Amino acid sequence: MRTKYTFGLLFILFISSFIIPIYAQNTDQFKKEVEALSRKYQQVDWEKGGVVFTGSSSIRLWKSLEKDFPKANIINTGFGGSQTHHLIKYLDQLVLEFEPKKIFIYEGDNDINAGKPVRQILEEFFEIMEKVTALVPDAQFYFISAKPSPSRWAKKGQYELFNKQLKQFAMNHSNANFINIWTPMLAKDGKPKPELFLEDNLHMNEKGYAIWKKAVKPFLD
Repeated sequence: MRTKYTFGLLFILFISSFIIPIYAQNTDQFKKEVEALSRKYQQVDWEKGGVVFTGSSSIRLWKSLEKDFPKANIINTGFGGSQTHHLIKYLDQLVLEFEPKKIFIYEGDNDINAGKPVRQILEEFFEIMEKVTALVPDAQFYFISAKPSPSRWAKKGQYELFNKQLKQFAMNHSNANFINIWTPMLAKDGKPKPELFLEDNLHMNEKGYAIWKKAVKPFLD
């Protein structure tokens, strides 16, 4: 009996030696990318009280962002593939460091695709708002709706629910705003415009970002 118990314990420890390192890597999957962003902004001039755009790869890949809004003093701390809880983890380096007056956030897309409940995403957004306003009381938040990606169109219903509740969330907070990019990215048949996307049918090309620019512009003027 004791032999079986000892064997079982050793087996669990053996398996754990593989699982734990893998889990640790997953929890720190953005560490190097965030550190690189921190080094980048240590080497360039920026002013506190500016504008931070942050969130997942749709922000990171917005290469023309600063040129699109040259007067806005924009800092881009988007990091690819992230979810809302990842932004919370690295909020100090990606947002609080800059003490921004305006924060544009694109998260929720990957969260929904991963199966995270909408309620949890909104709770995490609220946590972000609390942490930022504790440092910058008059900060304004701009939540960009999820985009209608062809590659994730099977989850259309979940994304529409998220956008609907995110809009209501913004309406319930005086320092929050909702930016709808879902509708202008749809064709007349109600499906995503394929010409707005790269070959992966998830990330956008210049035509896609032109729509985002138009949607964001009123909040930066």
